[in-house]
Amino acid sequence: MSKYQEKIAEMLSRQRLAESIPQAQNTPRHAVVLTLLQRQHMAELHNLLSQMPVEDISEVLEALPIEDAIKVWEQVPDTRENEILWEVSDVRREQLVGTRDPVFEESQLNAFVLVEGRLHQIPISARKDLDGIKPIWIDLLHSTKSERKYVGAHFGLSLPDPSDVTDLEVSTRFQMLENTDLLLHSNFLLDRQGNSRSVPVSFVIHQGILFTLRSEELPVFRLQRRRALTQPGYVNDCHDLMLDLYGADVEYSADSLEDIYSTLGKVGRQVLSESITDAEAASILGDIAEEEDLNGRIRGNILETQRGIHFLIRSKVLSVAQHDDARQILANIESLNSHTAFLFDKINFLMDATIGFININQNKRINKLTAFGIVFMPINILAGMGGMSEFSMMTQGLPWPVAYGAFAAGSVVIGVVTFMALRYFELRQQKKR
Repeated sequence: MSKYQEKIAEMLSRQRLAESIPQAQNTPRHAVVLTLLQRQHMAELHNLLSQMPVEDISEVLEALPIEDAIKVWEQVPDTRENEILWEVSDVRREQLVGTRDPVFEESQLNAFVLVEGRLHQIPISARKDLDGIKPIWIDLLHSTKSERKYVGAHFGLSLPDPSDVTDLEVSTRFQMLENTDLLLHSNFLLDRQGNSRSVPVSFVIHQGILFTLRSEELPVFRLQRRRALTQPGYVNDCHDLMLDLYGADVEYSADSLEDIYSTLGKVGRQVLSESITDAEAASILGDIAEEEDLNGRIRGNILETQRGIHFLIRSKVLSVAQHDDARQILANIESLNSHTAFLFDKINFLMDATIGFININQNKRINKLTAFGIVFMPINILAGMGGMSEFSMMTQGLPWPVAYGAFAAGSVVIGVVTFMALRYFELRQQKKR
């Protein structure tokens, strides 16, 4: 017996004991006391069920007598009922909720069958929708662990969690399992304006069925569904589907690279203008950094796609025509690799040019400060002399307003003459250039 079973059994035992004590005492207020105790025990049970893992709740419901199981089920939070119904057996589920079936709530599960050369989409909303169909593609989006477990059990395999791809070594992302089943984990590009990222996708090929598992909708999958539904003969089996998904991802990456070219062209015209301010330079650096991040992500994704294609070729499950398609995808990836390398060079050039303009602006400000220092240097020397006692001796006999007024006027004249001299030499240097 698990710790949760022991704890819930103890709660139910305390509740039965609390129900019997007031009746034995036959107190006038036994109904009020009984109600308060029941509410307290049920609140404790409700809070515990809100925190327990779904698998443990289902084990408790299976192990308890049906009367106690019903009491526990009544305290299960409404938001967790559907997920728990995926875990319990059909017999216990009928005892608890009758004919109610668990449904796919937030997840989107679609099955695709091949009919006269076209894919026919079958939306799956409940378990009964999987009965009697022979799909070549099962697409699971936002699926829970319980839903993956049921779908896998229905087709005789274990489906992975797509988010686990980040915890796997690169060498273990492509595996051949028993009965020639294939397991692949790849990242697909999701390029949205100002928010591009890689979305992990898991592929499983089992007995001629392709299972795809992901946590976000991807343009590549929408494009693949549209093509396969509208074009007859577009796919013939699950391997065609997988190759076409990889090929569509390469096409999508190429479109994103074109957008990078366009953005960098605008940035380049701005950088190569006669002058840019520091604020403009900061904005340009932000745009360049964003495009560099996207370019690096595209390069990483297509390299992972390349590894996936090589794995499919080595697995010897592809036909001759599919081998040709795979080699064409690899050729497209090689061409994209050269484009990403060129973009990295262009990004580095624009980055260096922008930083160069920032340095030029800083040098201009330093030159201005230097000019001010030169202008005020003789004035500072005279001011130091004016503060000495010798100046009072030199101007002895003159009223101090006259003496210091003449001193101030002389300082201004010296400052103006110094500034004009600096300006003259600056213009002369510009003419020489």
